[in-house]
Order: sequence, then C-alpha cells, then structure tokens
Amino acid sequence: MHLRHWLAAYCLSFAAPFSLASALAEDGGDAGKFTAERVFDLEYADDPQISPDGGTIVYARKSMDRFADRNVSDLWVIDTRSGSHRPLVAGAASSSSVRWSPDGSRLVYLTTTNDKPDLRVRFMDSGESFSLAQFEYGPSAPTWSPDGKYLAFSMFVPDEKASFAKSPKSPEGAKWAEPMKIIDDLVFRFDGAGYLPKGKTHVFVLSTEGGTPRQVTSGANGFDAPAWLGNDTLLVTGNAAEDADLDPIESEIYRIRLSDLSRSAVTDRDGPDFAPAVSPDGSRIAYLGFDDEVKAYQQTDLYVMRRDGTRARNLTADYDRTIGAVHWRADGKALIGQVEIDGLLTLVSIDLSGNVRPLLSDMGGTSIGRPYASGSFSVAGKTGGGAPVIAYTKSSPDRPAEVALSRGGRAGQVMTRLNEDALGHLNLATIEEIKVRSSHDGREIEAWIALPPGFRADGTYPMILEIHGGPNTMYGPYFAAEIQRYAAEGYVTVYANPRGSTGYGEGFAQLIEQDYPGHDHDDLMSVVDALIAKNYVSEDRLFITGGSGGGILTAWAVGKTERFAAAAAIKPVINWTSMALAGDIARYVSRHWFNGHPWEKPEEYWRRSPLSLMPNVTTPTMVMVGEEDWRTPSWEAEQFYTALKVQNVDTVLVKVPGASHSIAGRPSQLIGKVDNIMGWFAKYDPAADKDAGEEAEGAE
Repeated sequence: MHLRHWLAAYCLSFAAPFSLASALAEDGGDAGKFTAERVFDLEYADDPQISPDGGTIVYARKSMDRFADRNVSDLWVIDTRSGSHRPLVAGAASSSSVRWSPDGSRLVYLTTTNDKPDLRVRFMDSGESFSLAQFEYGPSAPTWSPDGKYLAFSMFVPDEKASFAKSPKSPEGAKWAEPMKIIDDLVFRFDGAGYLPKGKTHVFVLSTEGGTPRQVTSGANGFDAPAWLGNDTLLVTGNAAEDADLDPIESEIYRIRLSDLSRSAVTDRDGPDFAPAVSPDGSRIAYLGFDDEVKAYQQTDLYVMRRDGTRARNLTADYDRTIGAVHWRADGKALIGQVEIDGLLTLVSIDLSGNVRPLLSDMGGTSIGRPYASGSFSVAGKTGGGAPVIAYTKSSPDRPAEVALSRGGRAGQVMTRLNEDALGHLNLATIEEIKVRSSHDGREIEAWIALPPGFRADGTYPMILEIHGGPNTMYGPYFAAEIQRYAAEGYVTVYANPRGSTGYGEGFAQLIEQDYPGHDHDDLMSVVDALIAKNYVSEDRLFITGGSGGGILTAWAVGKTERFAAAAAIKPVINWTSMALAGDIARYVSRHWFNGHPWEKPEEYWRRSPLSLMPNVTTPTMVMVGEEDWRTPSWEAEQFYTALKVQNVDTVLVKVPGASHSIAGRPSQLIGKVDNIMGWFAKYDPAADKDAGEEAEGAE
C-alpha cells in the first residue's frame, strides 16, 4: 500500500499517535526515516551557564519522556578543558535556571521536591545541595548578590479575592455549589497559565544559607527581573502607574534600597525599559528599551547609564536590528548581545561607543517543533585580556541545539553530541536557501526549502507552505521536527520570512503596520511561484499551513486564492473584534495593532479579519486549536469552522485536549499535530486520487 493512502485513512484524532508509525513499519522502508515516534528520541541543550573562570559549563539537557509524554530537564556539566561531560542534577524532577555564584564555588537552581517548588544551592567541591526555603509558590529568575551572601528572585504573592457578599457557612457534610468567582482585573487569564489567581509577582531576597524569604517590593502592579546594584541595592522592573493594565508594554527600572525598602525610578520615559545588567565594576547599568510610538513593532535598543540613572545613552541608535539578551564582557569595556540578522541568530560585540561587531552567527536550535530563531548564551566573568569566553546553544539544519564554546569571538567548539545516536543514521531533509522578489513591490524575501531525501527537480512533488507566527518573529535554517516529518513523507516544505518578520531591520518589520494581514500574503505567494518555476513541485499539489500568525495568514490565503489543494489553519485569529476583547493580549491588540477599539474602528477590524473573506473560500480547510488556548482562543477557530460549514466548504475542527497556545507542547501533541495535517492533505491530494484509480485498474 502506498504511504499517501495510509495518510488519507489516518483518523483525525489524537487518541493513538503511534498508529501511523506502526503502519509505516509494516509497509517497510522506514529504517532511515524520521518517523513519528522518533520525536521522543530528540534531545537538546538549553541555557548553558559558564563559570566565572571559564572552566566549566552547566546546562539544561532537555529530552522527551516517552512514558510521561512530557519534556524533562536535567542539569549536566562540561569541563571546558578536558571536554568531560557528565550529569550533575538528574532524576524524576526537572531542574532549570541554574546560575553560578560570583566566586564559582556554588550553583543555585530551580527544581521540585515532593511536588513542591524548590530553590536549591549546590556546593561544587562536595556535590552536596540543600533547599533554601519552603515555598508555596514557585520562585523564578534567581540571581546572586556580588558578595554571594544573598539571592534575589521573583515570586507570586496572592491578594485577597474580590467579593461583594459573605456567604453563609454550609452545614457539615453538605455539598453546596462552589462560591461565585468575581473578576475585577483586566487580564484575568493568560495562555499557559489559565485563569489567574488574584495577586501579583514581587521580588524577594533570601540568604544563601537558607531561611525565610524577605519580600522587598510591594504595590498593586508587581515587579520582577531583579539585578544587584551592589550588595545593598536591587534593580527591578515594573510599572507603578495606577492604570498600568491599560498600557501593556510600559515599564520602568526601579532602585530598591534593602536597608529601608525605599523605591525610586531610574528611568522615566514613555516606553518599556527593562533587563538591567550592571557592569562588572558596578559603575554603569545597561538596559533595553525604546520610546513608545504605539506601533505593533518597534526596535529594541541597548542603553547604558550611570549607576544613579543619569547620562543615559543609546548605544545602538544607528544599528538597525533589535537587541535581545545582553551580558557584560569581563573587562566592562563592551557587551555581548543577541541579535536576529537575516534569518540567523547572531551574537555581536557592542562597545561603549556604540560600535557593533559580529561574533557568531550559528546560535539557536532550542525551538524543536518549528524553525524559529531561539537560543541562549552566557559569558565568563573573570577571564583576562578582554577576549570574551562564551557558552551558547549552537544550531544547525540537521540537529537540535548543542552546547558550544567560543573564545575571543572565534568559531564555537561543539562540546556535546546529543543526537548522533538518534539522528546520525537517518536520511534527513536538505535545507536550501532561496531569495525571491515579492510580486507586490519587488522587495527581497528570504525563504528556506526542506527537500525530502532523494529529491529530484521533476515537478511532481507535493509542497507545503509553512508560515510562521508572530507576526513579528523570524524563521531560519534550524532543525525542526515538524519540517523533518513532512520531508520524511515526501513533501517539499518551504518556509519564509515575509514582510513583518524580524531580523531584517525595523522598516521591514513595520511594513505591515496597520496592514496585517496584507501584502505579506503577496510575499508568500511569490515564494510559492518560485518553487513552481524551479520545477521543484507540482502546481496541482500545493498545500498551506501555519500556526498563530501563520494560522491567520493561512485563513487569509484561502480567501484570496484557490491555488491550494487543501489548507490547515492552526490556532488562527479569525475575528479581530473578538480577539481584541477576549484574548489574553486583548489590550495590546487594540492599542498597538489597531490604535483604537473595535467600536471606534469597526470597518478596520472587519477588513483585516479573515472572516470578511468567507464568500471567496472554496479550499478544503482543517482548523486546529488547543482547548486551553487563551492567546488565540478556541472560539476563533470555532467561528472559522462554523463559517466554512455554512459555506459548504469541506472542513474539520481538531481540538487538542489540555493544550494551550503551545499546541505541540507535549511530544505526542507534536506528533498528532503534524500527522493530522498530513492526513488532511493526503485526502485532497490529486495524485492520491490518480494512484488509487491506477491501482483499481490493476486489480481488475
């Protein structure tokens, strides 16, 4: 039996994610294929933290638990001189957020003990560890004081629930209904967290010898992201304004004196200021931010000011890329920054005069499902000569992230080989870069093509256009399990960075300002045209899919063209009015994407909603969404599904139980997502119909 017939017959449910793999095994020839169950074999490195002296790296080794169907994280250690590689903290509980003490003698990390959140310190000489305190709520982002005597971290603090009545006490043994739930916050649920408990995040300080955490911030709005400005002062990020919820991106950096808990702002502009990083000598503060022009996307710049908040300077005003995470170099003369550049996640050096110099362009690899630019790094703190020693996650098209070590900005030395056993013997997709001119205005659009094993340009292959979300994000030439699965089953998959994507400068990202969806659709269709012109794919076997922002553009595309044989819109926005009033980022949508409320701009909200194009849709379209998605809530997908049904367009609604907007957050969900999409496409593949007819004739 041909594979496409297995795909067409595969049931559109998540109940048995291994059935397709079993069928393929029976059909033979899968020994070198990236089959569905191989997702559970994947591992990747994340959050590599290099010791102050550069001699040791501790990182989170992440893998897939086949029995618990979840991602797990153990801590492993690498000796940078000998290359020895061994487990440091492993077991039933996942561990993360490891950070070195300033002298390199200890580590702090987050884990769970007896199903309770735990913050532990480990002594590197003896290997002994202990729990610092008992926590009801999980701490996050622990950071050491310069003298190593204290830790600062963020943690949720509950408030008293809103109520207008005091219910009588129920009789003993009675089973009364649950009490009323009264909501009075603008943001009352959030994707991945569900309905939020009443309260805010605040900053705490705790002795590194253990004890009782001391809350050092207070207020109705909350603060987080602590950084030490000496041993007696903290920098925290938040928004103390009374109407903070109405301006979702606004934040300032505040100084907290631990002696009296007095708070003072060290930034004061209209716009976000965040991620403070104190120089090694404590004299300067680097931070990120921008002046808010109330646009959907604005470039984040790197600033440096004196420790008292004066003399702030924008170091990257003339550098046309957003600056991500930054770390000071050991000598304090420059910072190392993470930047997206033309599809590549890059590390750059930024000196105090604003000169930017590229260091590495092979960072990434921590987005396992789809090929997003995602990675992390750290910089050693006590190396001499000014040459940075950097530990980072290294990317490649055929492997998830590995740990790499770079000295002085030279090419990284790969320190791990986490997937050679799982992927080394497989026939994986070949990734090819192309650049095409948009039919709209001739602007260059970068894209990548994943070619299946044994590919030949004969114009017969089925094609999947896979569209990224965001929309202000970036794809690149990174390993992605979803793309490899498509390739293993014979699809040519193309993914692109249309206008609106990051990594190509602020102007490129802002081309969709007040026009999304818009001409990004033309960019994507130009990429499809290019594959047809190269004779890579059959014009009759074109398919389209994408998630979140890619789901919106998929729903938009089927209202604009009939060229696709079938579509799969994953977690889309269909109606901007309902999104701007009920999504977890509702206020951001109305303020930054539309500059007005739905009742102020009803025509604009309708014009940009895929629902407005329903009279044009004829393409068979699957709609998929997580049942606990609060970013693009399930009613968005349900509106599209119902509209397709009413229009008599072939459709199916696939709901993922327990899934948030991270619809493929568990390994079996990733498998189910991709195989259901391929099953839907196979059902409408004209080549499958032709082959079925030929087989029927042969049987006669």
